[in-house]
Amino acid sequence: MIGPVVEAMGYELVGVEYLSRGHQGLLRVYIDHDLGITLDDCSAVSHQVSGLLDVEDPIAGHYDLEVSSPGLDRPLFRREDFQRFVGREAKVTLIGKLDGRRRFAGVLQGVEEDSLVMQVDGQAVRLPLDRIDSARLVPDL
Repeated sequence: MIGPVVEAMGYELVGVEYLSRGHQGLLRVYIDHDLGITLDDCSAVSHQVSGLLDVEDPIAGHYDLEVSSPGLDRPLFRREDFQRFVGREAKVTLIGKLDGRRRFAGVLQGVEEDSLVMQVDGQAVRLPLDRIDSARLVPDL
């Protein structure tokens, strides 16, 4: 429901995260634009999304809304994100272990069927997309 509002304002919706913090949650909305993101952009989107959430009321209880740019360590949420950043280094954390580990760092190679393919320690590794808990680019410094 947030996507159409953000896109109508001329921004890309990178993704949405909900983090539970005790009795209060945090709804984090990541936006981007070809020209970059300013504090004014975040404020404008926050105002529009807040209004939508007040009307639709999709989240029970109290939560804070945070709108921000994806930053240099851009989070990756969708299959398209992994394809878009092929060749870039990323860190991925899985839900549960795969071959004895949850965390992987390497170069994104693409998506094949329902798996993310990464070059990790010189070997191609297939990570099931539905088991990815979080993924972020490693900043080019």
